[in-house]
Amino acid sequence: MEFYIENMTCGGCARGVTKAVQSVDANAKVIADPPNRSVQVETSATQQQVADALTEAGFPPR
Repeated sequence: MEFYIENMTCGGCARGVTKAVQSVDANAKVIADPPNRSVQVETSATQQQVADALTEAGFPPR
């Protein structure tokens, strides 16, 4: 699944996004791309669970 995250602008943001996703699924594969503000996630969690975790961490996805 892929998300667009408007306020992910740097490596620190990417680490926060990764941590948020892995709080739902510790084994999730996360590929964050701050310049394009996108993140690709391979996880067993649902899209809604990941979106909720990102929103709670301050990185609401679109």
